[in-house]
Amino acid sequence: MKLVEALNITRAMQQRKLPMLRCFLATGFNALHLKTFLAAELSLVFAEQKIEVLDGLYGDLLGNIDRLAKSDCEIGVVLIEWSDLDPRLGIRSTARWTANELKNIVTTAKARAAQMQRTIEEASQHAPVVACLPTLPLLPFSFTPSCQSGSWDVELRGIMQSLSSVLAESGQVRVLNAQRLDLDSPLKDRHDIESEGLSGFPYRLPHASAVAGLIARLAQRPVPKKGLITDLDETVWSGILGENGVDGISWDLEHHSQMHALYQRFLGALMSEGVMVAVASKNDPELVEQALQRSDLAVSAGGIFPIEANWKPKSQSVSRILETWNVGADSVVFIDDSPLELAEVKAAHPQIECLQFPTGDSAAIYELIVRLRDLFGRSAVSEEDSIRVESIRRSQAGMALRGTPALEEFLEQAEAEVSFNLSKTPLDPRAFDLVNKTNQFNLNGNRYTEANWKKFLDDPASFLMVVSYQDKFGPLGKIAVVAGGYRERKLMVHTWVMSCRAFSRQIEYRCLAELVARFDFDEIEFAYQQTERNGPLREFLSEILKTPPSPNCVMARREMEDRLEFVMKPQEVSNG
Repeated sequence: MKLVEALNITRAMQQRKLPMLRCFLATGFNALHLKTFLAAELSLVFAEQKIEVLDGLYGDLLGNIDRLAKSDCEIGVVLIEWSDLDPRLGIRSTARWTANELKNIVTTAKARAAQMQRTIEEASQHAPVVACLPTLPLLPFSFTPSCQSGSWDVELRGIMQSLSSVLAESGQVRVLNAQRLDLDSPLKDRHDIESEGLSGFPYRLPHASAVAGLIARLAQRPVPKKGLITDLDETVWSGILGENGVDGISWDLEHHSQMHALYQRFLGALMSEGVMVAVASKNDPELVEQALQRSDLAVSAGGIFPIEANWKPKSQSVSRILETWNVGADSVVFIDDSPLELAEVKAAHPQIECLQFPTGDSAAIYELIVRLRDLFGRSAVSEEDSIRVESIRRSQAGMALRGTPALEEFLEQAEAEVSFNLSKTPLDPRAFDLVNKTNQFNLNGNRYTEANWKKFLDDPASFLMVVSYQDKFGPLGKIAVVAGGYRERKLMVHTWVMSCRAFSRQIEYRCLAELVARFDFDEIEFAYQQTERNGPLREFLSEILKTPPSPNCVMARREMEDRLEFVMKPQEVSNG
């Protein structure tokens, strides 16, 4: 992004009447143009909010991080350069460089890094924090030639590496990936020595733009795609199964088809993270079954579900897969080597992301995998992620019985156990994800920023109920969230979501029954709003209220108790 483009974006955004989103940029140097680029990049990421970027005092990084921790900004950014560890590592310092000073510099850097860690972790308890560690080259302060690593600069890099590791492991801080920044901004093109000397701003403009762009992407919690549907021939393996046979397809060095093995390994990694992987292939189903049973396959075929192998249009196979997964097309990526097949699927499912597998081009296959990593990337993998595919398999039995007399018998024999946790601390990232990603069983479609979610939970009058489920077929994990407030004998439900994996188990009734048991209220109010996709929630409220729901609809406690009287009650566990 050019500086003039950044200025135009921020000016245009300031003229719109939008809610304000404030970001605190903590640096030790003069933020200058970086502040402008960051405001523009955040405006592109948070398109429905007006961005204000605040900063602190020049030369006081630790103090600025402390100011960030005490601010009410929704986003925090901490950008560390070498001079923040010790001013002697910057060009604006007049301190002497001597061999005797090197040890003292390292000692100071260790102490400063420890202070930074504590202050950044404190700030991250109030708002999401993005941390960017030194992006500029170390000055030649050591006595070794530039082509040789001296013990002092190795120690300094180790201090930063240790800080990066601790912050990333905490789960509350998002650390900018240095390798990705290297790709976007070559090291030799980053440092503007003249600008740093004159104004205290050390970056060349392209580098400032690159840093701001990556920070803005990290500022918003990623919403990863949920599923990947892949072709088989010339994608998962090299060759045409129907022509080459089960033993004639390959994915190894011997046949120069090892990039297909890399793709298989990546699919396996996605499965372990909870991504749903399915197959849509025009092929003989018996041959596909045999091929997927080959012992040298670099991905576990048992994790692929469902497998649609037939001779019908692939768009029909994709439709069946989406129905089985019960997800929207906008949450799914379709991979095929044929542009024709991609176009056919895209025409039937415009919201699906269709990407071509570039067979025979190793570099392009690698770039595709990097692209997929970004599409499916997440900050952490939860227990619910790891069991998602298996729970979908199990749910098919219940879905098949939905709306039939056999459903009640099925639920009675399932040995269901519903758990309720009303504790608001520590912060549950799974609850936040459910609220911001669930569409079908969703009270109103409202989304939260991380800072606003934390602020809501800090209110003593608020409540949070996280619901987990398991039965004899296995656990589904945390599958529902109910949140709201309690005032003057009225219970107000502001947020209510439930994963589609929990449908047809009557868990929504359990949620209401638990609210009745937990809270002494006269009436309950639902902050309902109709959305394009929350039909299941609307149908449920209509059944409970005996009338179509309206915004902020209210129900008396006695009425609710009467409606819940005959609800089947499996074994329940309450805690928190």
